[in-house]
Amino acid sequence: MRRPLVIGLSALVLASVAAPGSAAPTDRRDFGRATLTGFASLPAATFVPASEPSGSALGTAPVNGIVPPFADQPVQGFSGVLRNADGTFDVLSDNGYGTKANSADFTLRVHRIGPDFGTGAVDVLGGVTLTDPNGHVPFPLTRPDRVLTGADFDVESITRAGDGTYWIGDEFGPYLLHFDRAGRLLAPPAPLPGVFAPENPAGTPNLGGSKGYEGLALSVDGRKLDALLEGTVAGDEPGTLRLNEFDLDSGRYTGVRWTYRLDRPEHAIGDAITVDRNRLLVVERDGAQGVDARVKRVYLADKRDRDRDG
Repeated sequence: MRRPLVIGLSALVLASVAAPGSAAPTDRRDFGRATLTGFASLPAATFVPASEPSGSALGTAPVNGIVPPFADQPVQGFSGVLRNADGTFDVLSDNGYGTKANSADFTLRVHRIGPDFGTGAVDVLGGVTLTDPNGHVPFPLTRPDRVLTGADFDVESITRAGDGTYWIGDEFGPYLLHFDRAGRLLAPPAPLPGVFAPENPAGTPNLGGSKGYEGLALSVDGRKLDALLEGTVAGDEPGTLRLNEFDLDSGRYTGVRWTYRLDRPEHAIGDAITVDRNRLLVVERDGAQGVDARVKRVYLADKRDRDRDG
């Protein structure tokens, strides 16, 4: 068996939010304050037209002012974003309503949106629903028509290969999922060897719930994925995350992995994207929102780990 190659990553602060009480990184180069150049928002009450009812397991108390259940599928918040050449974006809706138990009637979907940074509006232009028509998923699905739901997978990260197909990171396995441009699953889910989320019955859980693949980056040559967990695997040093290399040609993990060290163990990563052969940009954040948020940063992480601090 090939033993994993474990290497650290050095991290440089690329941009940070200036806020009272924010945790300042130490021994790292600060690139200065990031300046927001444009902003557009999608109203929370945005639904897929003529879709299916959703939110039946949420009860009847208002959620952000909206009373469930809903007559249609909400477009939801986005857990992954892909830029298209025409100025539109493909965005991955989060898994549903927060848990496996309450998301069985939420269908997983990639939406295409068109933001207008002049007016601040966002148009939903279309999208594809994720399905498994060829029976690649080895365990029972929620729906007999094999439309995938938030009770089947917790999709959190997305990238696009050179052939236009989507690779999506899941947190229930954690799994890597490969879909064609129409949203059809192309192969069985690829589990991460030796790592099991609480929702995965194949092994003893050693990863926290909703702590699977939060970041997914395609290599510059388009042949490999760098898949970054959101949580620390049991037995690893607190505040460290595994970055796993996956080979697209073979459909297997290479056995090579790196270690990304969070500024603080209570932080989490939000996404990752490739810069060049050795470096990635990683979003790191605290768990607060709005005026309570203190840490929302983008780091430049280097696989060569020149300062050996992870």
